[in-house]
Amino acid sequence: MTRRTWTLLLSVLLVLALGLVGGFVRVPYVALGPGPTYDTLGKAGGVPVVELSGHESSDFGGHLTMTTVGVTDGVTLFGALGLWAGGRFALVPREEVFPPEKSKQEVDAENTRAFQLSQTNAEVAALRYLKYPDKVVVTSVTADGPSAKVINPGDRVVAINGQPVATAEQVRAALVRTRPGDQVAVRYQRTDGPETTAQVTLGERPEKGPDRPTYGFLGITPADRPSPDFQIKISLKEVGGPSAGLMFALAIVDKLTPGKLNGGASVAGTGEIDIDGKVGAIGGIPFKMKAAKEQGATVFLTPAENCVEARQRVPEGLRLIRVESLAGAVDALQAMQEGKPTPGC
Repeated sequence: MTRRTWTLLLSVLLVLALGLVGGFVRVPYVALGPGPTYDTLGKAGGVPVVELSGHESSDFGGHLTMTTVGVTDGVTLFGALGLWAGGRFALVPREEVFPPEKSKQEVDAENTRAFQLSQTNAEVAALRYLKYPDKVVVTSVTADGPSAKVINPGDRVVAINGQPVATAEQVRAALVRTRPGDQVAVRYQRTDGPETTAQVTLGERPEKGPDRPTYGFLGITPADRPSPDFQIKISLKEVGGPSAGLMFALAIVDKLTPGKLNGGASVAGTGEIDIDGKVGAIGGIPFKMKAAKEQGATVFLTPAENCVEARQRVPEGLRLIRVESLAGAVDALQAMQEGKPTPGC
C-alpha cells in the first residue's frame, strides 16, 4: 500500500478508536440539571401527593410545586460534552455526589431516609403552626435497654408511675427521683390501640463522667408531636433528599385552612424544614429555579441562606420570595395576595 493509503487507514482507525472511547468509556463526572417537579396540591401517579384522612380538605387551588435536581450518572465522554454544551446541565466530580467510601446504594438509601424525615418534619411543623396540641411519642428505643422488649418507636407515652405526661420534658421530670433498679409503671398506647401499662426496671444511664445523671434510665427517646384526630399521608416515590419539606408543610397548611394560600397562583419553592418550622438551605437551587420556570411558576420561595446564589441565577420573570420559617412563608404568600411587599432576595 502507498504511504497515502496507510495514512488514510490510520486516520480511520484513530477516528473509530476515538468514537469507541467517547461513546462507551465513562468519565468520573455526573451531570446535574433540572429534575422533575411535583405539585404538592395535586396528584402524582393518580394519587394525591398530600392527602387528609378523617378531615375534609378546605378549598385550594393554583400550585405549590416542589422542585428537584436531576442527577445523570454513568456519563460517557461524548454524553458529558453534549450535556455541558446544551447549557441546562453542569458537570461535577462524581465523588461530590457519590463519596467513594459509600456505594451508590448507600447514598440512595440515605437520600430516601432524608426524604422520609422531610415528610415527618413537614407534618409536625404544619400542625404546630396551626396550634394542634402535642403528645409524647417515642422516636427511638435503645437496643437491649430497659424498654427494648416493651415499648416500640411510634408508641405514645401517656403516664409514668400514674403521673400523666404531655411533653418530653415531663417524662424526664417523672424519672429524676428514681434510681437504677427501680421499677416504674409506664402507660403507653400503640397506634390506635388501647392504653397499656407495663412495669419497666430502670437501668444505669449510659453517659460517662462525673456529671452523669444519677436517676434511672428508661431507654427511650421521647419527643413532642402534634396529635390531630385525622391522618396525613404524603405519597411520592423515587424522590430523595430533604428539600421538599417546606412545600409539603405549605400544602398541609393550605388544605387545613380556608381559602387559597397561594391566591390561585403558580408558586414553586424549595427548602429543608425542621419540626419547629425553621427553613434551611438546600443545594442545586439554579436547577430548581429553571425547572420551576419551565413549569410555569411565577413565584419561587427561596431559603434565606440560598438568596445570594439564587439572585445571581434567577430566570427572567421569576419572582423570588425569601423565607426563613414556615410562618414567614405563609405570611409572605398572604402579603402577595394582598398586593403588599414581600421579603425578596
